[in-house]
Amino acid sequence: MQPNKNIKEEVQEPKKKTSFRNFPMVPKVVFGCGSFSQLNSILLPQRKHAEAPFIFLVDDVFENTALLNEIPLIFNDQIILISADQEPKTQQVDALVQQIKSTFSEMPSGIVGIGGGTVLDLSKAVSILLNNTGSAADYQGWDLVTKPAIYHVGIPTISGTGAEVSRTTVLLGPKMKLGINSDYTTFDQVVLDPDLTKGVAIDQWFFTGMDCFIHCIESLKGTFLNTFSQSYGEKALDLCKEVFLEDLSPSESREKLMMASWHGGMSIAYSQVGVAHALSYGLSYVLGVKHGIGNCLVFDHLEEFYPEGVALFQEMKAKHNIVLPKNICAKLTHEEFDTMINVAMGMKPLWENALGDDWQKIITPTKLKSIYQKI
Repeated sequence: MQPNKNIKEEVQEPKKKTSFRNFPMVPKVVFGCGSFSQLNSILLPQRKHAEAPFIFLVDDVFENTALLNEIPLIFNDQIILISADQEPKTQQVDALVQQIKSTFSEMPSGIVGIGGGTVLDLSKAVSILLNNTGSAADYQGWDLVTKPAIYHVGIPTISGTGAEVSRTTVLLGPKMKLGINSDYTTFDQVVLDPDLTKGVAIDQWFFTGMDCFIHCIESLKGTFLNTFSQSYGEKALDLCKEVFLEDLSPSESREKLMMASWHGGMSIAYSQVGVAHALSYGLSYVLGVKHGIGNCLVFDHLEEFYPEGVALFQEMKAKHNIVLPKNICAKLTHEEFDTMINVAMGMKPLWENALGDDWQKIITPTKLKSIYQKI
């Protein structure tokens, strides 16, 4: 029997090179204004016994505020105030782990991080190191953690970093700025309460929000892009455009940016960031520039790689009267430039996502120095 000539034969598309990843997601999340009030009922089933406390790592911006009184302390729970003035460091993680172990004879019931990306990353790292030997620096890289973290909860008080949903905790170490990327890093529970982001200064709000925006641009323009990451990245980008280009009410802006941060973090879970983040890591390592503003300083000069994204960024910057610092690299020595470039060049997965397997034909030390010298 001859096949029907009117039926078109299915065209076989070339198979894509695929790498399947079975990655973890946050298993429990509560969202909504006032949802912080649910924290006690969330933690109660996770308490092992009276001698196993919950340790609350809290941004010290909340010292002497009502928020501290709302934290549900019982038994010998402890609040440790954390300064977010500098990027989180491996030594800081090690010191916190030692402090907790020397104070309590029992393993804590869990770690609760309340703050921005710095505090959330420290909380994830501390929860890992309480149950793994060695220093936090030993686990900077991909899938080096061998034992599960203890129970840990993330409660963001500013939106944009995606730290609340990601499987990494980015730390400055003795040799590099690199995340602890592992299946054990992800929070067990997240509380998304937009009310906690009230009162954030406009520049901090913008720089942290741009971290989310840049996540989306780098993910959506990357060679690792797939339908999974695209679906989250496109939604996050749409929300960022609403928040930073439209005139929303304060409450609507807080809610939308919090969800943009969540979706932006998910967009790179099955993808990766790119040029801006790689260069920003170099800035942070040498100059201590905080992550959000570092991304902005770099992204402002990346028209060659992300022309549409940079144009949108500059429109957002103008709308909110944001002025970026200038000439921060002007007095760097040759050695400092070399260190910064080496840190950035070491971010191989980021470059592969941005430019493909042949990225080293495009990105050279001379190329990176020329970009840094503009900042």
